[in-house]
Amino acid sequence: MTNSSLDSDEKVFQGRVLAAAIRIGLVVLFAFWSFKIFQPFIIPVVWGIVIAVAIHPLYEKLLAVLNDRHGIAGTLVVLLGLILLIVPIVLLSDTLVDGTKLLADGLKKGTLYVPPPPESIESWPVVGPHLNTIWSLASHNLEEALSQIEPLLIDLGSWLLSAGAGAGLEILQLMIAIIIAGVLLAHASRGHNTVRKIAVRVTGPRGGELANLATATIRSVAQGVLGIALIQSILAGIGFLLVGVPGAGIWAVLVLFLAVIQLPPLLIIGPIIVYVFATSDTLTAVVFMIWGIFVSVGDAFLKPLLLGRGVEIPMPVILIGAIGGVISSGIIGLFVGAVVLALSYKLFLAWLNEETELNQVDSESEKPVAKDTT
Repeated sequence: MTNSSLDSDEKVFQGRVLAAAIRIGLVVLFAFWSFKIFQPFIIPVVWGIVIAVAIHPLYEKLLAVLNDRHGIAGTLVVLLGLILLIVPIVLLSDTLVDGTKLLADGLKKGTLYVPPPPESIESWPVVGPHLNTIWSLASHNLEEALSQIEPLLIDLGSWLLSAGAGAGLEILQLMIAIIIAGVLLAHASRGHNTVRKIAVRVTGPRGGELANLATATIRSVAQGVLGIALIQSILAGIGFLLVGVPGAGIWAVLVLFLAVIQLPPLLIIGPIIVYVFATSDTLTAVVFMIWGIFVSVGDAFLKPLLLGRGVEIPMPVILIGAIGGVISSGIIGLFVGAVVLALSYKLFLAWLNEETELNQVDSESEKPVAKDTT
């Protein structure tokens, strides 16, 4: 082969490498550009997929009633979801606003009365003596007590304002997610086929099985974790409203947070029970205490009914997913994080078990076959 032909082949090779590099660069550029454009919608879309998968069995029943009218069924799901989201928020917000107005009026007119603390508070470990001192001072001289904790109140107010602004944005994201869920449900059959095709392309022949596993995991977490947390939060909020607890909406949201990360809601309800005993009559306080304990331990009865229907997920996985989701994506990440990490955990186990099964098959095939001596 002559030098000229070698130079020609080298130039052709360099040209092909350059063309491939340009094409790869363009693909990466457009992929990155598309990601940046789509990035604000990632959380609503993921949450919309979670909602759609979780409520699909109910959607099928609604579709049967409506004679397979997918458009009407999807629209009804969106409307019902928005109502279930907006109505409690409005009610709890009104309660919070009214409580804040009463508190401000009481401070302005000097009519706000703080009852003396129960004697048992002083015996509480660590915080008991300090809390008893501040509470006793507030019962005798509220202005002096507020002046002592003024820096804490200022920091708390700033945090509440920023948290309220963030919560408003996340509620908007959740509303968008509900609309996305309705659209996905209206095209459920087409979407299911698309997901299975993608799963097969990515993971091979077991793609369909992994897609079914993902569906079961999402429904399990949605029913056994998120559903129970919502039930506990709603029941706790009803109790707070009936006994007139100030800021009932905030406390209900905190109960929801603790329930999702698998901590007992009694951590929030317990101090409120003490407050109700100090401010209400004995009968009301006792009834509220029974109600609060029932709400806190209710997950022990509901989880075997709901979580047992799907795939069991270890509680640490839910806890880490919920906390990590809150840190990375705010309140809506509380739900998405738990579902995504639980799904990743089950997919990892499926992959791990598949490798173990393959190793067992290989080891059995390598065993020598015993000769027939008969």
